[in-house]
Amino acid sequence: MITRTVSKNPRTTRGDLVNDLQRAGTKVTKATISNTLRRQGLKSCSARRVPLLKPVHVQARLKFAREHLDDPEEDWENVIWSDETKMELFGRLIRVKERMNGAMYREILSDNLLPSARALKMKRGWVFQHDNDPKHTARATKEWLRKKHFKVLEWPSQSPDLNPIENLWRELKVCVAQRQPQNITALEEICMEEWAKIPATNHHSCQLQNIFSEIQHLIDLVLQELSEIHIRSVRIISKNQ
Repeated sequence: MITRTVSKNPRTTRGDLVNDLQRAGTKVTKATISNTLRRQGLKSCSARRVPLLKPVHVQARLKFAREHLDDPEEDWENVIWSDETKMELFGRLIRVKERMNGAMYREILSDNLLPSARALKMKRGWVFQHDNDPKHTARATKEWLRKKHFKVLEWPSQSPDLNPIENLWRELKVCVAQRQPQNITALEEICMEEWAKIPATNHHSCQLQNIFSEIQHLIDLVLQELSEIHIRSVRIISKNQ
C-alpha cells in the first residue's frame, strides 16, 4: 500500500501514510515508511515553499469566514457539497472515463444534482457548493445553474481545506485500499459499495455529523490564520519604518 500510494501521488507525506495505515488497522512509524520507500528505490524530498495564497485569496477567505461565522449547523446540513478526485461527487459517485470539460460537467449536474437532493432529503432552499474550477465558473455553467434556479454557495478560491467532504474522501479511500482492487472495474464496484455504506440520509451518523460540525471549526481556523497573517504583516511594516 505504501509504495502504491506514493507512486500514484508523489506529494503524499509520511504523516499521511501513517494516518492512512492506522485507519486501516496497521501501526507503523515514519522511520519504517522511509526504510520501505528506500528499499523500493524511492526517496523523500522537501516541497519547494511557495506562497499558496495571494492577497486576493486571503481577502476572499476572510470574507467567506466572516459571512458564515454565525451560521447554525442546520444551515450547513442544507448544503450539497461536491468535490473532485477521480470522480465527481454529488451525493452519488459518478465515474468519469475521460477528461472532463464544461459540457460533461453540466451533463453530470443535470443527471445527478436533483436526484441527489431528493435522496439526501434536502430542505427547501438547499444550496449547492462547488469550487472555482474553470468548468464550474464558465459562463455556460453559471447560466445553466441560473436557469434551473439552483442557489450556489459563493466559494473562495484556493480553499480546498474549507471543504469538509475532503475528510470523507480520505475515509473512502482507506476503505477501498483495504479491499485491494485489482483493476478499474473492481475499483469502480468497490468505490460504489463503500460509498453506499455511508448512511447519506441519516444526518445523525458519525461521519456526516462530524462534517456538519467541522465546517464551523474550519471557519474559526481561517479567522485565526488570517489574524496571524495580519499581525506578522504589521510587525514587518513596523520594523521597516
